[in-house]
Amino acid sequence: MAWFKKERKTRTSRERLEIPPDAWDKCDECGLVDIREKFERALQVCPQCGHHRRISARRYIEILTDPGSFVELYMKLRSVDALGFEGYAQRIESAYRTVGPHDAVLTGHGTLTGVPLNIGAMEFAFMGGSMGSVVGEKIARLANRSLERRAPLVIVSASGGARMQEGVLSLMQMAKTSAILARLKMEGIPFVSIVTNPTTGGVSASYALQGDAILAEPGAVVGFAGPRVIKQTIGQDLPEGFQTAEFLLEHGMVDSVVPRSALADTTASLIRHMMRLPATGTVD
Repeated sequence: MAWFKKERKTRTSRERLEIPPDAWDKCDECGLVDIREKFERALQVCPQCGHHRRISARRYIEILTDPGSFVELYMKLRSVDALGFEGYAQRIESAYRTVGPHDAVLTGHGTLTGVPLNIGAMEFAFMGGSMGSVVGEKIARLANRSLERRAPLVIVSASGGARMQEGVLSLMQMAKTSAILARLKMEGIPFVSIVTNPTTGGVSASYALQGDAILAEPGAVVGFAGPRVIKQTIGQDLPEGFQTAEFLLEHGMVDSVVPRSALADTTASLIRHMMRLPATGTVD
């Protein structure tokens, strides 16, 4: 009888769904494995430990400007091998093909909460974000544009320092950028500097640490020489966490450690305050 035996139903074949391997991502700091899209939504910040991974210059521009407002400037400036440094010309061309035409810094103008500003973001993927003649020239032109238009300046730094293949030509950019930033300060035009991991060498010794307000991402390494070189020079052990954003905040070298998700709001608030604009709303 049907009551005492189970009727067998024919099974329909089900397609096996597999998640492709590139859909997953892993935090380099704590080892968390999660969906790649989740990391992207969090602006490449680990949802478990808060580790801030490196992002591109263009991504920083997207974060720090109103949608559709950014216009790139100085796109035709390109690095050249002025000193005939061995292999440098090939490295430049390789970097341009891999990263893009903006060299180690992307510069332009846009708005943030309706406030016009000039903004530059360094690209670490382009030869370690090294500061060559083109980087210094683009930063100087951007600062001069702020001077002419009395518009605030924002620079996001991520760099290993001066570009050694350009020798003294690279070192000269420290003086050039510092001189134009001094003029901004004299005119009372706001300059907000945002330092990310890493910001070292000639960049930290010039424009990166000359802002009216200096913001740092959590865990960012900021300093001139590396800890090993400093330890060998002074012959002493360095404090724990030396050269991290949190250590520098404690010792007065940066003004605030700001998570990436809060960078836009914090920068906008600072600019509006320094320009004596209303805290919210758009600019007439």
